[in-house]
Amino acid sequence: MGETADRVGHDLSSSARAAPGGDAPRLHIVVPVYNEGANFAAFYRSVKLHVQTPHRLIIVYDFEEDDTLPVVRNLQRTDQRLLLVRNLEPGVLGALKTGLHFPKDGAILVSMADLSDDHAKADAMFELFEQGCDLVAASRYIPGGCQVGGPWLKRTLSRVAGTSLHWLGGLPTHDATNNYKLYSANLIRQVNIESTGGFEVALEITVKAHRLGLRIGEIPAKWTDRVAGESRFHLGKWLPRYLRWYFSLLRFRLEDVWRRA
Repeated sequence: MGETADRVGHDLSSSARAAPGGDAPRLHIVVPVYNEGANFAAFYRSVKLHVQTPHRLIIVYDFEEDDTLPVVRNLQRTDQRLLLVRNLEPGVLGALKTGLHFPKDGAILVSMADLSDDHAKADAMFELFEQGCDLVAASRYIPGGCQVGGPWLKRTLSRVAGTSLHWLGGLPTHDATNNYKLYSANLIRQVNIESTGGFEVALEITVKAHRLGLRIGEIPAKWTDRVAGESRFHLGKWLPRYLRWYFSLLRFRLEDVWRRA
């Protein structure tokens, strides 16, 4: 983890390097991007409209030609809390790991730039962090939550995985696969990320937080499928990687039952 942080530190934008560490807010919103130029301005407006908790945006990108960068740099002229961080391990997984390891304290909220996440829930998620939760899940599968759009098979598998891991695996959340989660920096320091694909990292961290005995909270939230740009989620490619952590939790649950018997 230290090596990742050192490498990232050499590739910050000028505004990120100039940002004073001592007065950094306790909420860090990590945003992996890949050609999200068509979405980012609306994403930024959504965050500013709905998130009242003092925060900074950490935008992680792979390459200088990414069409998100001109939009971000234009916004940086009036908002120094937008930090551009170059991902030196290209790909979804590298972007998520880079973003998660960048803050040293406080709360880390992962949000995609495709306008799928419910930013109106961010303040409530931070409040649960302040009350002692090391992980807060935005749940589509509890009363008050919902999912709008997206492929039918992906929606169905996600719901089955989330609810079965809650009832059979004992997870305190019904939506373990949603990447719109808030983590404490303390949790990220304790977790050695083993994922090899990308988006399954949210499930891995949730499983490991539960195994560590850390407090997990959830709130209902709405998820909306993207309307612009191209998704980097490919079900056939990543399903086996999700299944690894799915069965890892079920094994842990069975071992715990046997120990108690």
